[in-house]
Amino acid sequence: MKVGRMGGRLISLMGFVVFLCLWAAGVAEGAVYLKYKDPKQPIGARIKDLMSRMTLEEKIGQMSQIERKLASSDIMKKYFVGSVLSGGGSVPAPMASAETWINMVNEFQKGSLSTRLGIPMIYGIDAVHGHNNVYNATIFPHNVGLGVTRDPQLLKRIGAATALEVRATGIPYTFAPCIAVCRDPRWGRCYESYSEDHRIVQAMTEIIPGLQGDAPAGTPKGVPFVAGKTKVAACAKHFVGDGGTVKGIDENNTVIDYKGLLSIHMPAYFDAVRKGVATVMVSYSSWNGKRMHANHDLVTGFLKDKLKFRGFVISDWQGIDKITDPPHSNYVYSVQAGVLAGIDMVMLPENFTEFIDDLTSLVKKNVIPMSRIDDAVRRILRVKFTMGLFENPLADLSLVNQLGSQEHRELAREAVRKSLVLLKNGIDNQPLLPLPKKSPKILVAGSHANNLGYQCGGWTIEWQGHGGNDLTVGTTILTAIKSTVDPSTQVIYNENPDANFVKSNSFSHAIVVVGETPYTEGAGDSLNLTIPEPGPSTIKNVCGSVKCVVVIISGRPVVVEPYLSSISALVAAWLPGTEGQGVADVLFGDYGFTGKLARTWFKSVDQLPMNVGDPHYDPLFPFGFGLTTKPTKGN
Repeated sequence: MKVGRMGGRLISLMGFVVFLCLWAAGVAEGAVYLKYKDPKQPIGARIKDLMSRMTLEEKIGQMSQIERKLASSDIMKKYFVGSVLSGGGSVPAPMASAETWINMVNEFQKGSLSTRLGIPMIYGIDAVHGHNNVYNATIFPHNVGLGVTRDPQLLKRIGAATALEVRATGIPYTFAPCIAVCRDPRWGRCYESYSEDHRIVQAMTEIIPGLQGDAPAGTPKGVPFVAGKTKVAACAKHFVGDGGTVKGIDENNTVIDYKGLLSIHMPAYFDAVRKGVATVMVSYSSWNGKRMHANHDLVTGFLKDKLKFRGFVISDWQGIDKITDPPHSNYVYSVQAGVLAGIDMVMLPENFTEFIDDLTSLVKKNVIPMSRIDDAVRRILRVKFTMGLFENPLADLSLVNQLGSQEHRELAREAVRKSLVLLKNGIDNQPLLPLPKKSPKILVAGSHANNLGYQCGGWTIEWQGHGGNDLTVGTTILTAIKSTVDPSTQVIYNENPDANFVKSNSFSHAIVVVGETPYTEGAGDSLNLTIPEPGPSTIKNVCGSVKCVVVIISGRPVVVEPYLSSISALVAAWLPGTEGQGVADVLFGDYGFTGKLARTWFKSVDQLPMNVGDPHYDPLFPFGFGLTTKPTKGN
């Protein structure tokens, strides 16, 4: 009996020891060294370690980007979602504060961090002329105006300011810059292009190191670089040829030979990749009939293999759906074609579970090789590791005061001044500009003179933009004029005066501000490029009776030849953004006009497409044209 009891105790003791060992092993398992979580390890080693632990489900999750309306902490956790985006105008609340944005982004991120491997998601947004989705952000001039400046360092400063405002809302990724070379102003996205000349577009890629930071000397070509918590991952778009479509029709076909594609539309991608751009977005358009979203030769063969791009390639919004016509008519094929072409992350605003299911099935059937999935995930993780997302996945409130800061608004105001082009100044060698600040009475007229929404254009708060002064915070051109003139000068504002009103008032001169109303993408495609009414009527009524300067607010050159003889002075102000004071600064001589056209200004739409160097080149104002004035003191 005694031996038996001792044996039983021994067995119990051994069981307890085994239990202790197992418990200790479990604790050790929880605290085990994970190479991918060690920032001291090389990024390549971290990627390799993490990928060795990932299931197919987790890898496909990383390749999925979903719209914020469909996202939640639980969705992020359940599907291992790699990225979330705000589409144009998609916000957590109207006029949301920076804190509201941060709380939303962090809530999604906590879902990602609670997954088995804790891979952080990356949140992306279209900050294409400043942080344009966000209330109270500084809205910079659209690219069509910035190209006029021919000032790469200004672009770099704008990139840095935009990065701070985007980070102020807890977001680390912007779908910018657009490096399209717009060859036809009938295209509704022409204002997103810096120029018809690829050399200007190439120079303006200096916005990329502004957004991301300067890649350290010796960084291999094509390796993405993002310098920490005050910088954002950038996205060169839309690869490639988006600005060359037939008749400028959005998402249409670019008909050009390989040499032409490489010499006109590709050069800015060389620069973007060399500067360490983190991501590249594929174009909706086709090249010689083949959808870019399905073009393996260019996406993989050229961008990845020839240019040695090591960041990730992202689709456009529902871009793979549009591989087929009609869109989404054979989605399994679209997934197959898009992923095999080399797209790494797929923007899936609506149907993300369908994408996940179809891609999983295609991999399991060996239609898409595991090597292609691994290439995609490796690239996505490289960007996430590079930008420090694993170390700093959650945003804090330390940068909220950067949103719409005075310093950034002054920078935008400078950009407005430098982007104005003086196309005509005076009649019979009698210059009208700069205007005197001290005049008895001046008239300000036109649909765009007191309309902040119109001067910002599309991609502002809402996807298509909208009119009025309640969309965000800024200074209209009318307000700027009133604050610039001498206190004794009477400023009369009449949006659309009739000719009798103009004649019956003894105006010293008039400022007429007219142009295009906001549009985005295909909604802006135009075959006539006319200024909509009442713009032409206002020009006629005002300029027929008094010396006038006409300021055109537009995303591209528009038809002005019929009005030119009656106009004393003509200024192209493009889409200047929130800081209308920059327009008044130059009109009244505090600064001189310096801008030179980065686009050809046509006489008639019948001439289009017409670009500098074309045999039939016969413009109203040629590429590079721009009259200059000198600043005047104490006028």
